[in-house]
Amino acid sequence: VQLLESGGGLVQSGESLKLSCSASGLNFVKSAMNWYRQAPGKERELVAASSDAGATNVYGDSVKGRFTISRDNTKNMLYLQMNNLQVEDTAVYYCNAFGEVGILYEYWGEGSQVTVSS
Repeated sequence: VQLLESGGGLVQSGESLKLSCSASGLNFVKSAMNWYRQAPGKERELVAASSDAGATNVYGDSVKGRFTISRDNTKNMLYLQMNNLQVEDTAVYYCNAFGEVGILYEYWGEGSQVTVSS
């Protein structure tokens, strides 16, 4: 299983970025696909979650109204559109897959750095 994030970078406050996660080696449609982030000195937190097949999306309180999670089940791709980025959004963003095939499974990508300057 491989989850490969891309699209991170350095932006100024108020600007936008779109993260992508390419997934392979798993049943993408049946997997809940999520974005987490971890800032220096802080615990990893859930940013946005997409249930299997994308029926339901959930967002962390700090990003509601600014971030949008989406997925393309035909391409095994997960996205995170981030608008009106703020300095406090600076973190490493991780793609996460979670599901069950007889047993529970969970996979993580390597992460993509997002840095927002004031």
